[in-house]
Amino acid sequence: MPPLTQRFVLHFGEMGSRWGINRTVGQIYALLFVSARPLNADEITEALQVSRSNVSMGIKELQSWRLVRLSHLPGDRRDYYSAPDDVWQIFKILAEERQRREIDPTLSMLRDAMLESPGNEEDRHAQERMRQMHELIEQLTDWFAEVRRLAPETLEQLMGLGAGAVKLLDFKDRLLRRGARQEDKEGAA
Repeated sequence: MPPLTQRFVLHFGEMGSRWGINRTVGQIYALLFVSARPLNADEITEALQVSRSNVSMGIKELQSWRLVRLSHLPGDRRDYYSAPDDVWQIFKILAEERQRREIDPTLSMLRDAMLESPGNEEDRHAQERMRQMHELIEQLTDWFAEVRRLAPETLEQLMGLGAGAVKLLDFKDRLLRRGARQEDKEGAA
């Protein structure tokens, strides 16, 4: 493996463990991501110097996350794997899977907790805090659903706005306040 690829693969393995995935799974994904062509399990095993069973389990994990595509070559019975090419698609897949695995169960638990009748002041306080958390998570989830519908080009433009988006919102607020003051003047006249 070339040194640049090796550094990336090793780093991604270390980062994977911080993101809650197995180090080998992170390395497999990184290797497939930078590979110029689909790789079979034997090639992955050899490149990473890990056991074939680790590669098989890692590929299954990546497939469950929809981060690996399976393909075949004419005249070759082996399975070949590759990562999606579009980094925006990868981001969307990761976000959708995180939502399905982590956010949705939390929202469900919070909904159930809010349906319970609080038995004392402590429970009422806790339930109110959970309601606030539920509202925030739901708002973020709705916002992200809107963002996922955007074309990659639009997403890039939106992200490029950065602080400009805040300035635009401030400008909008000033216009609305000015409009409200104008309506008040017209109503008083």
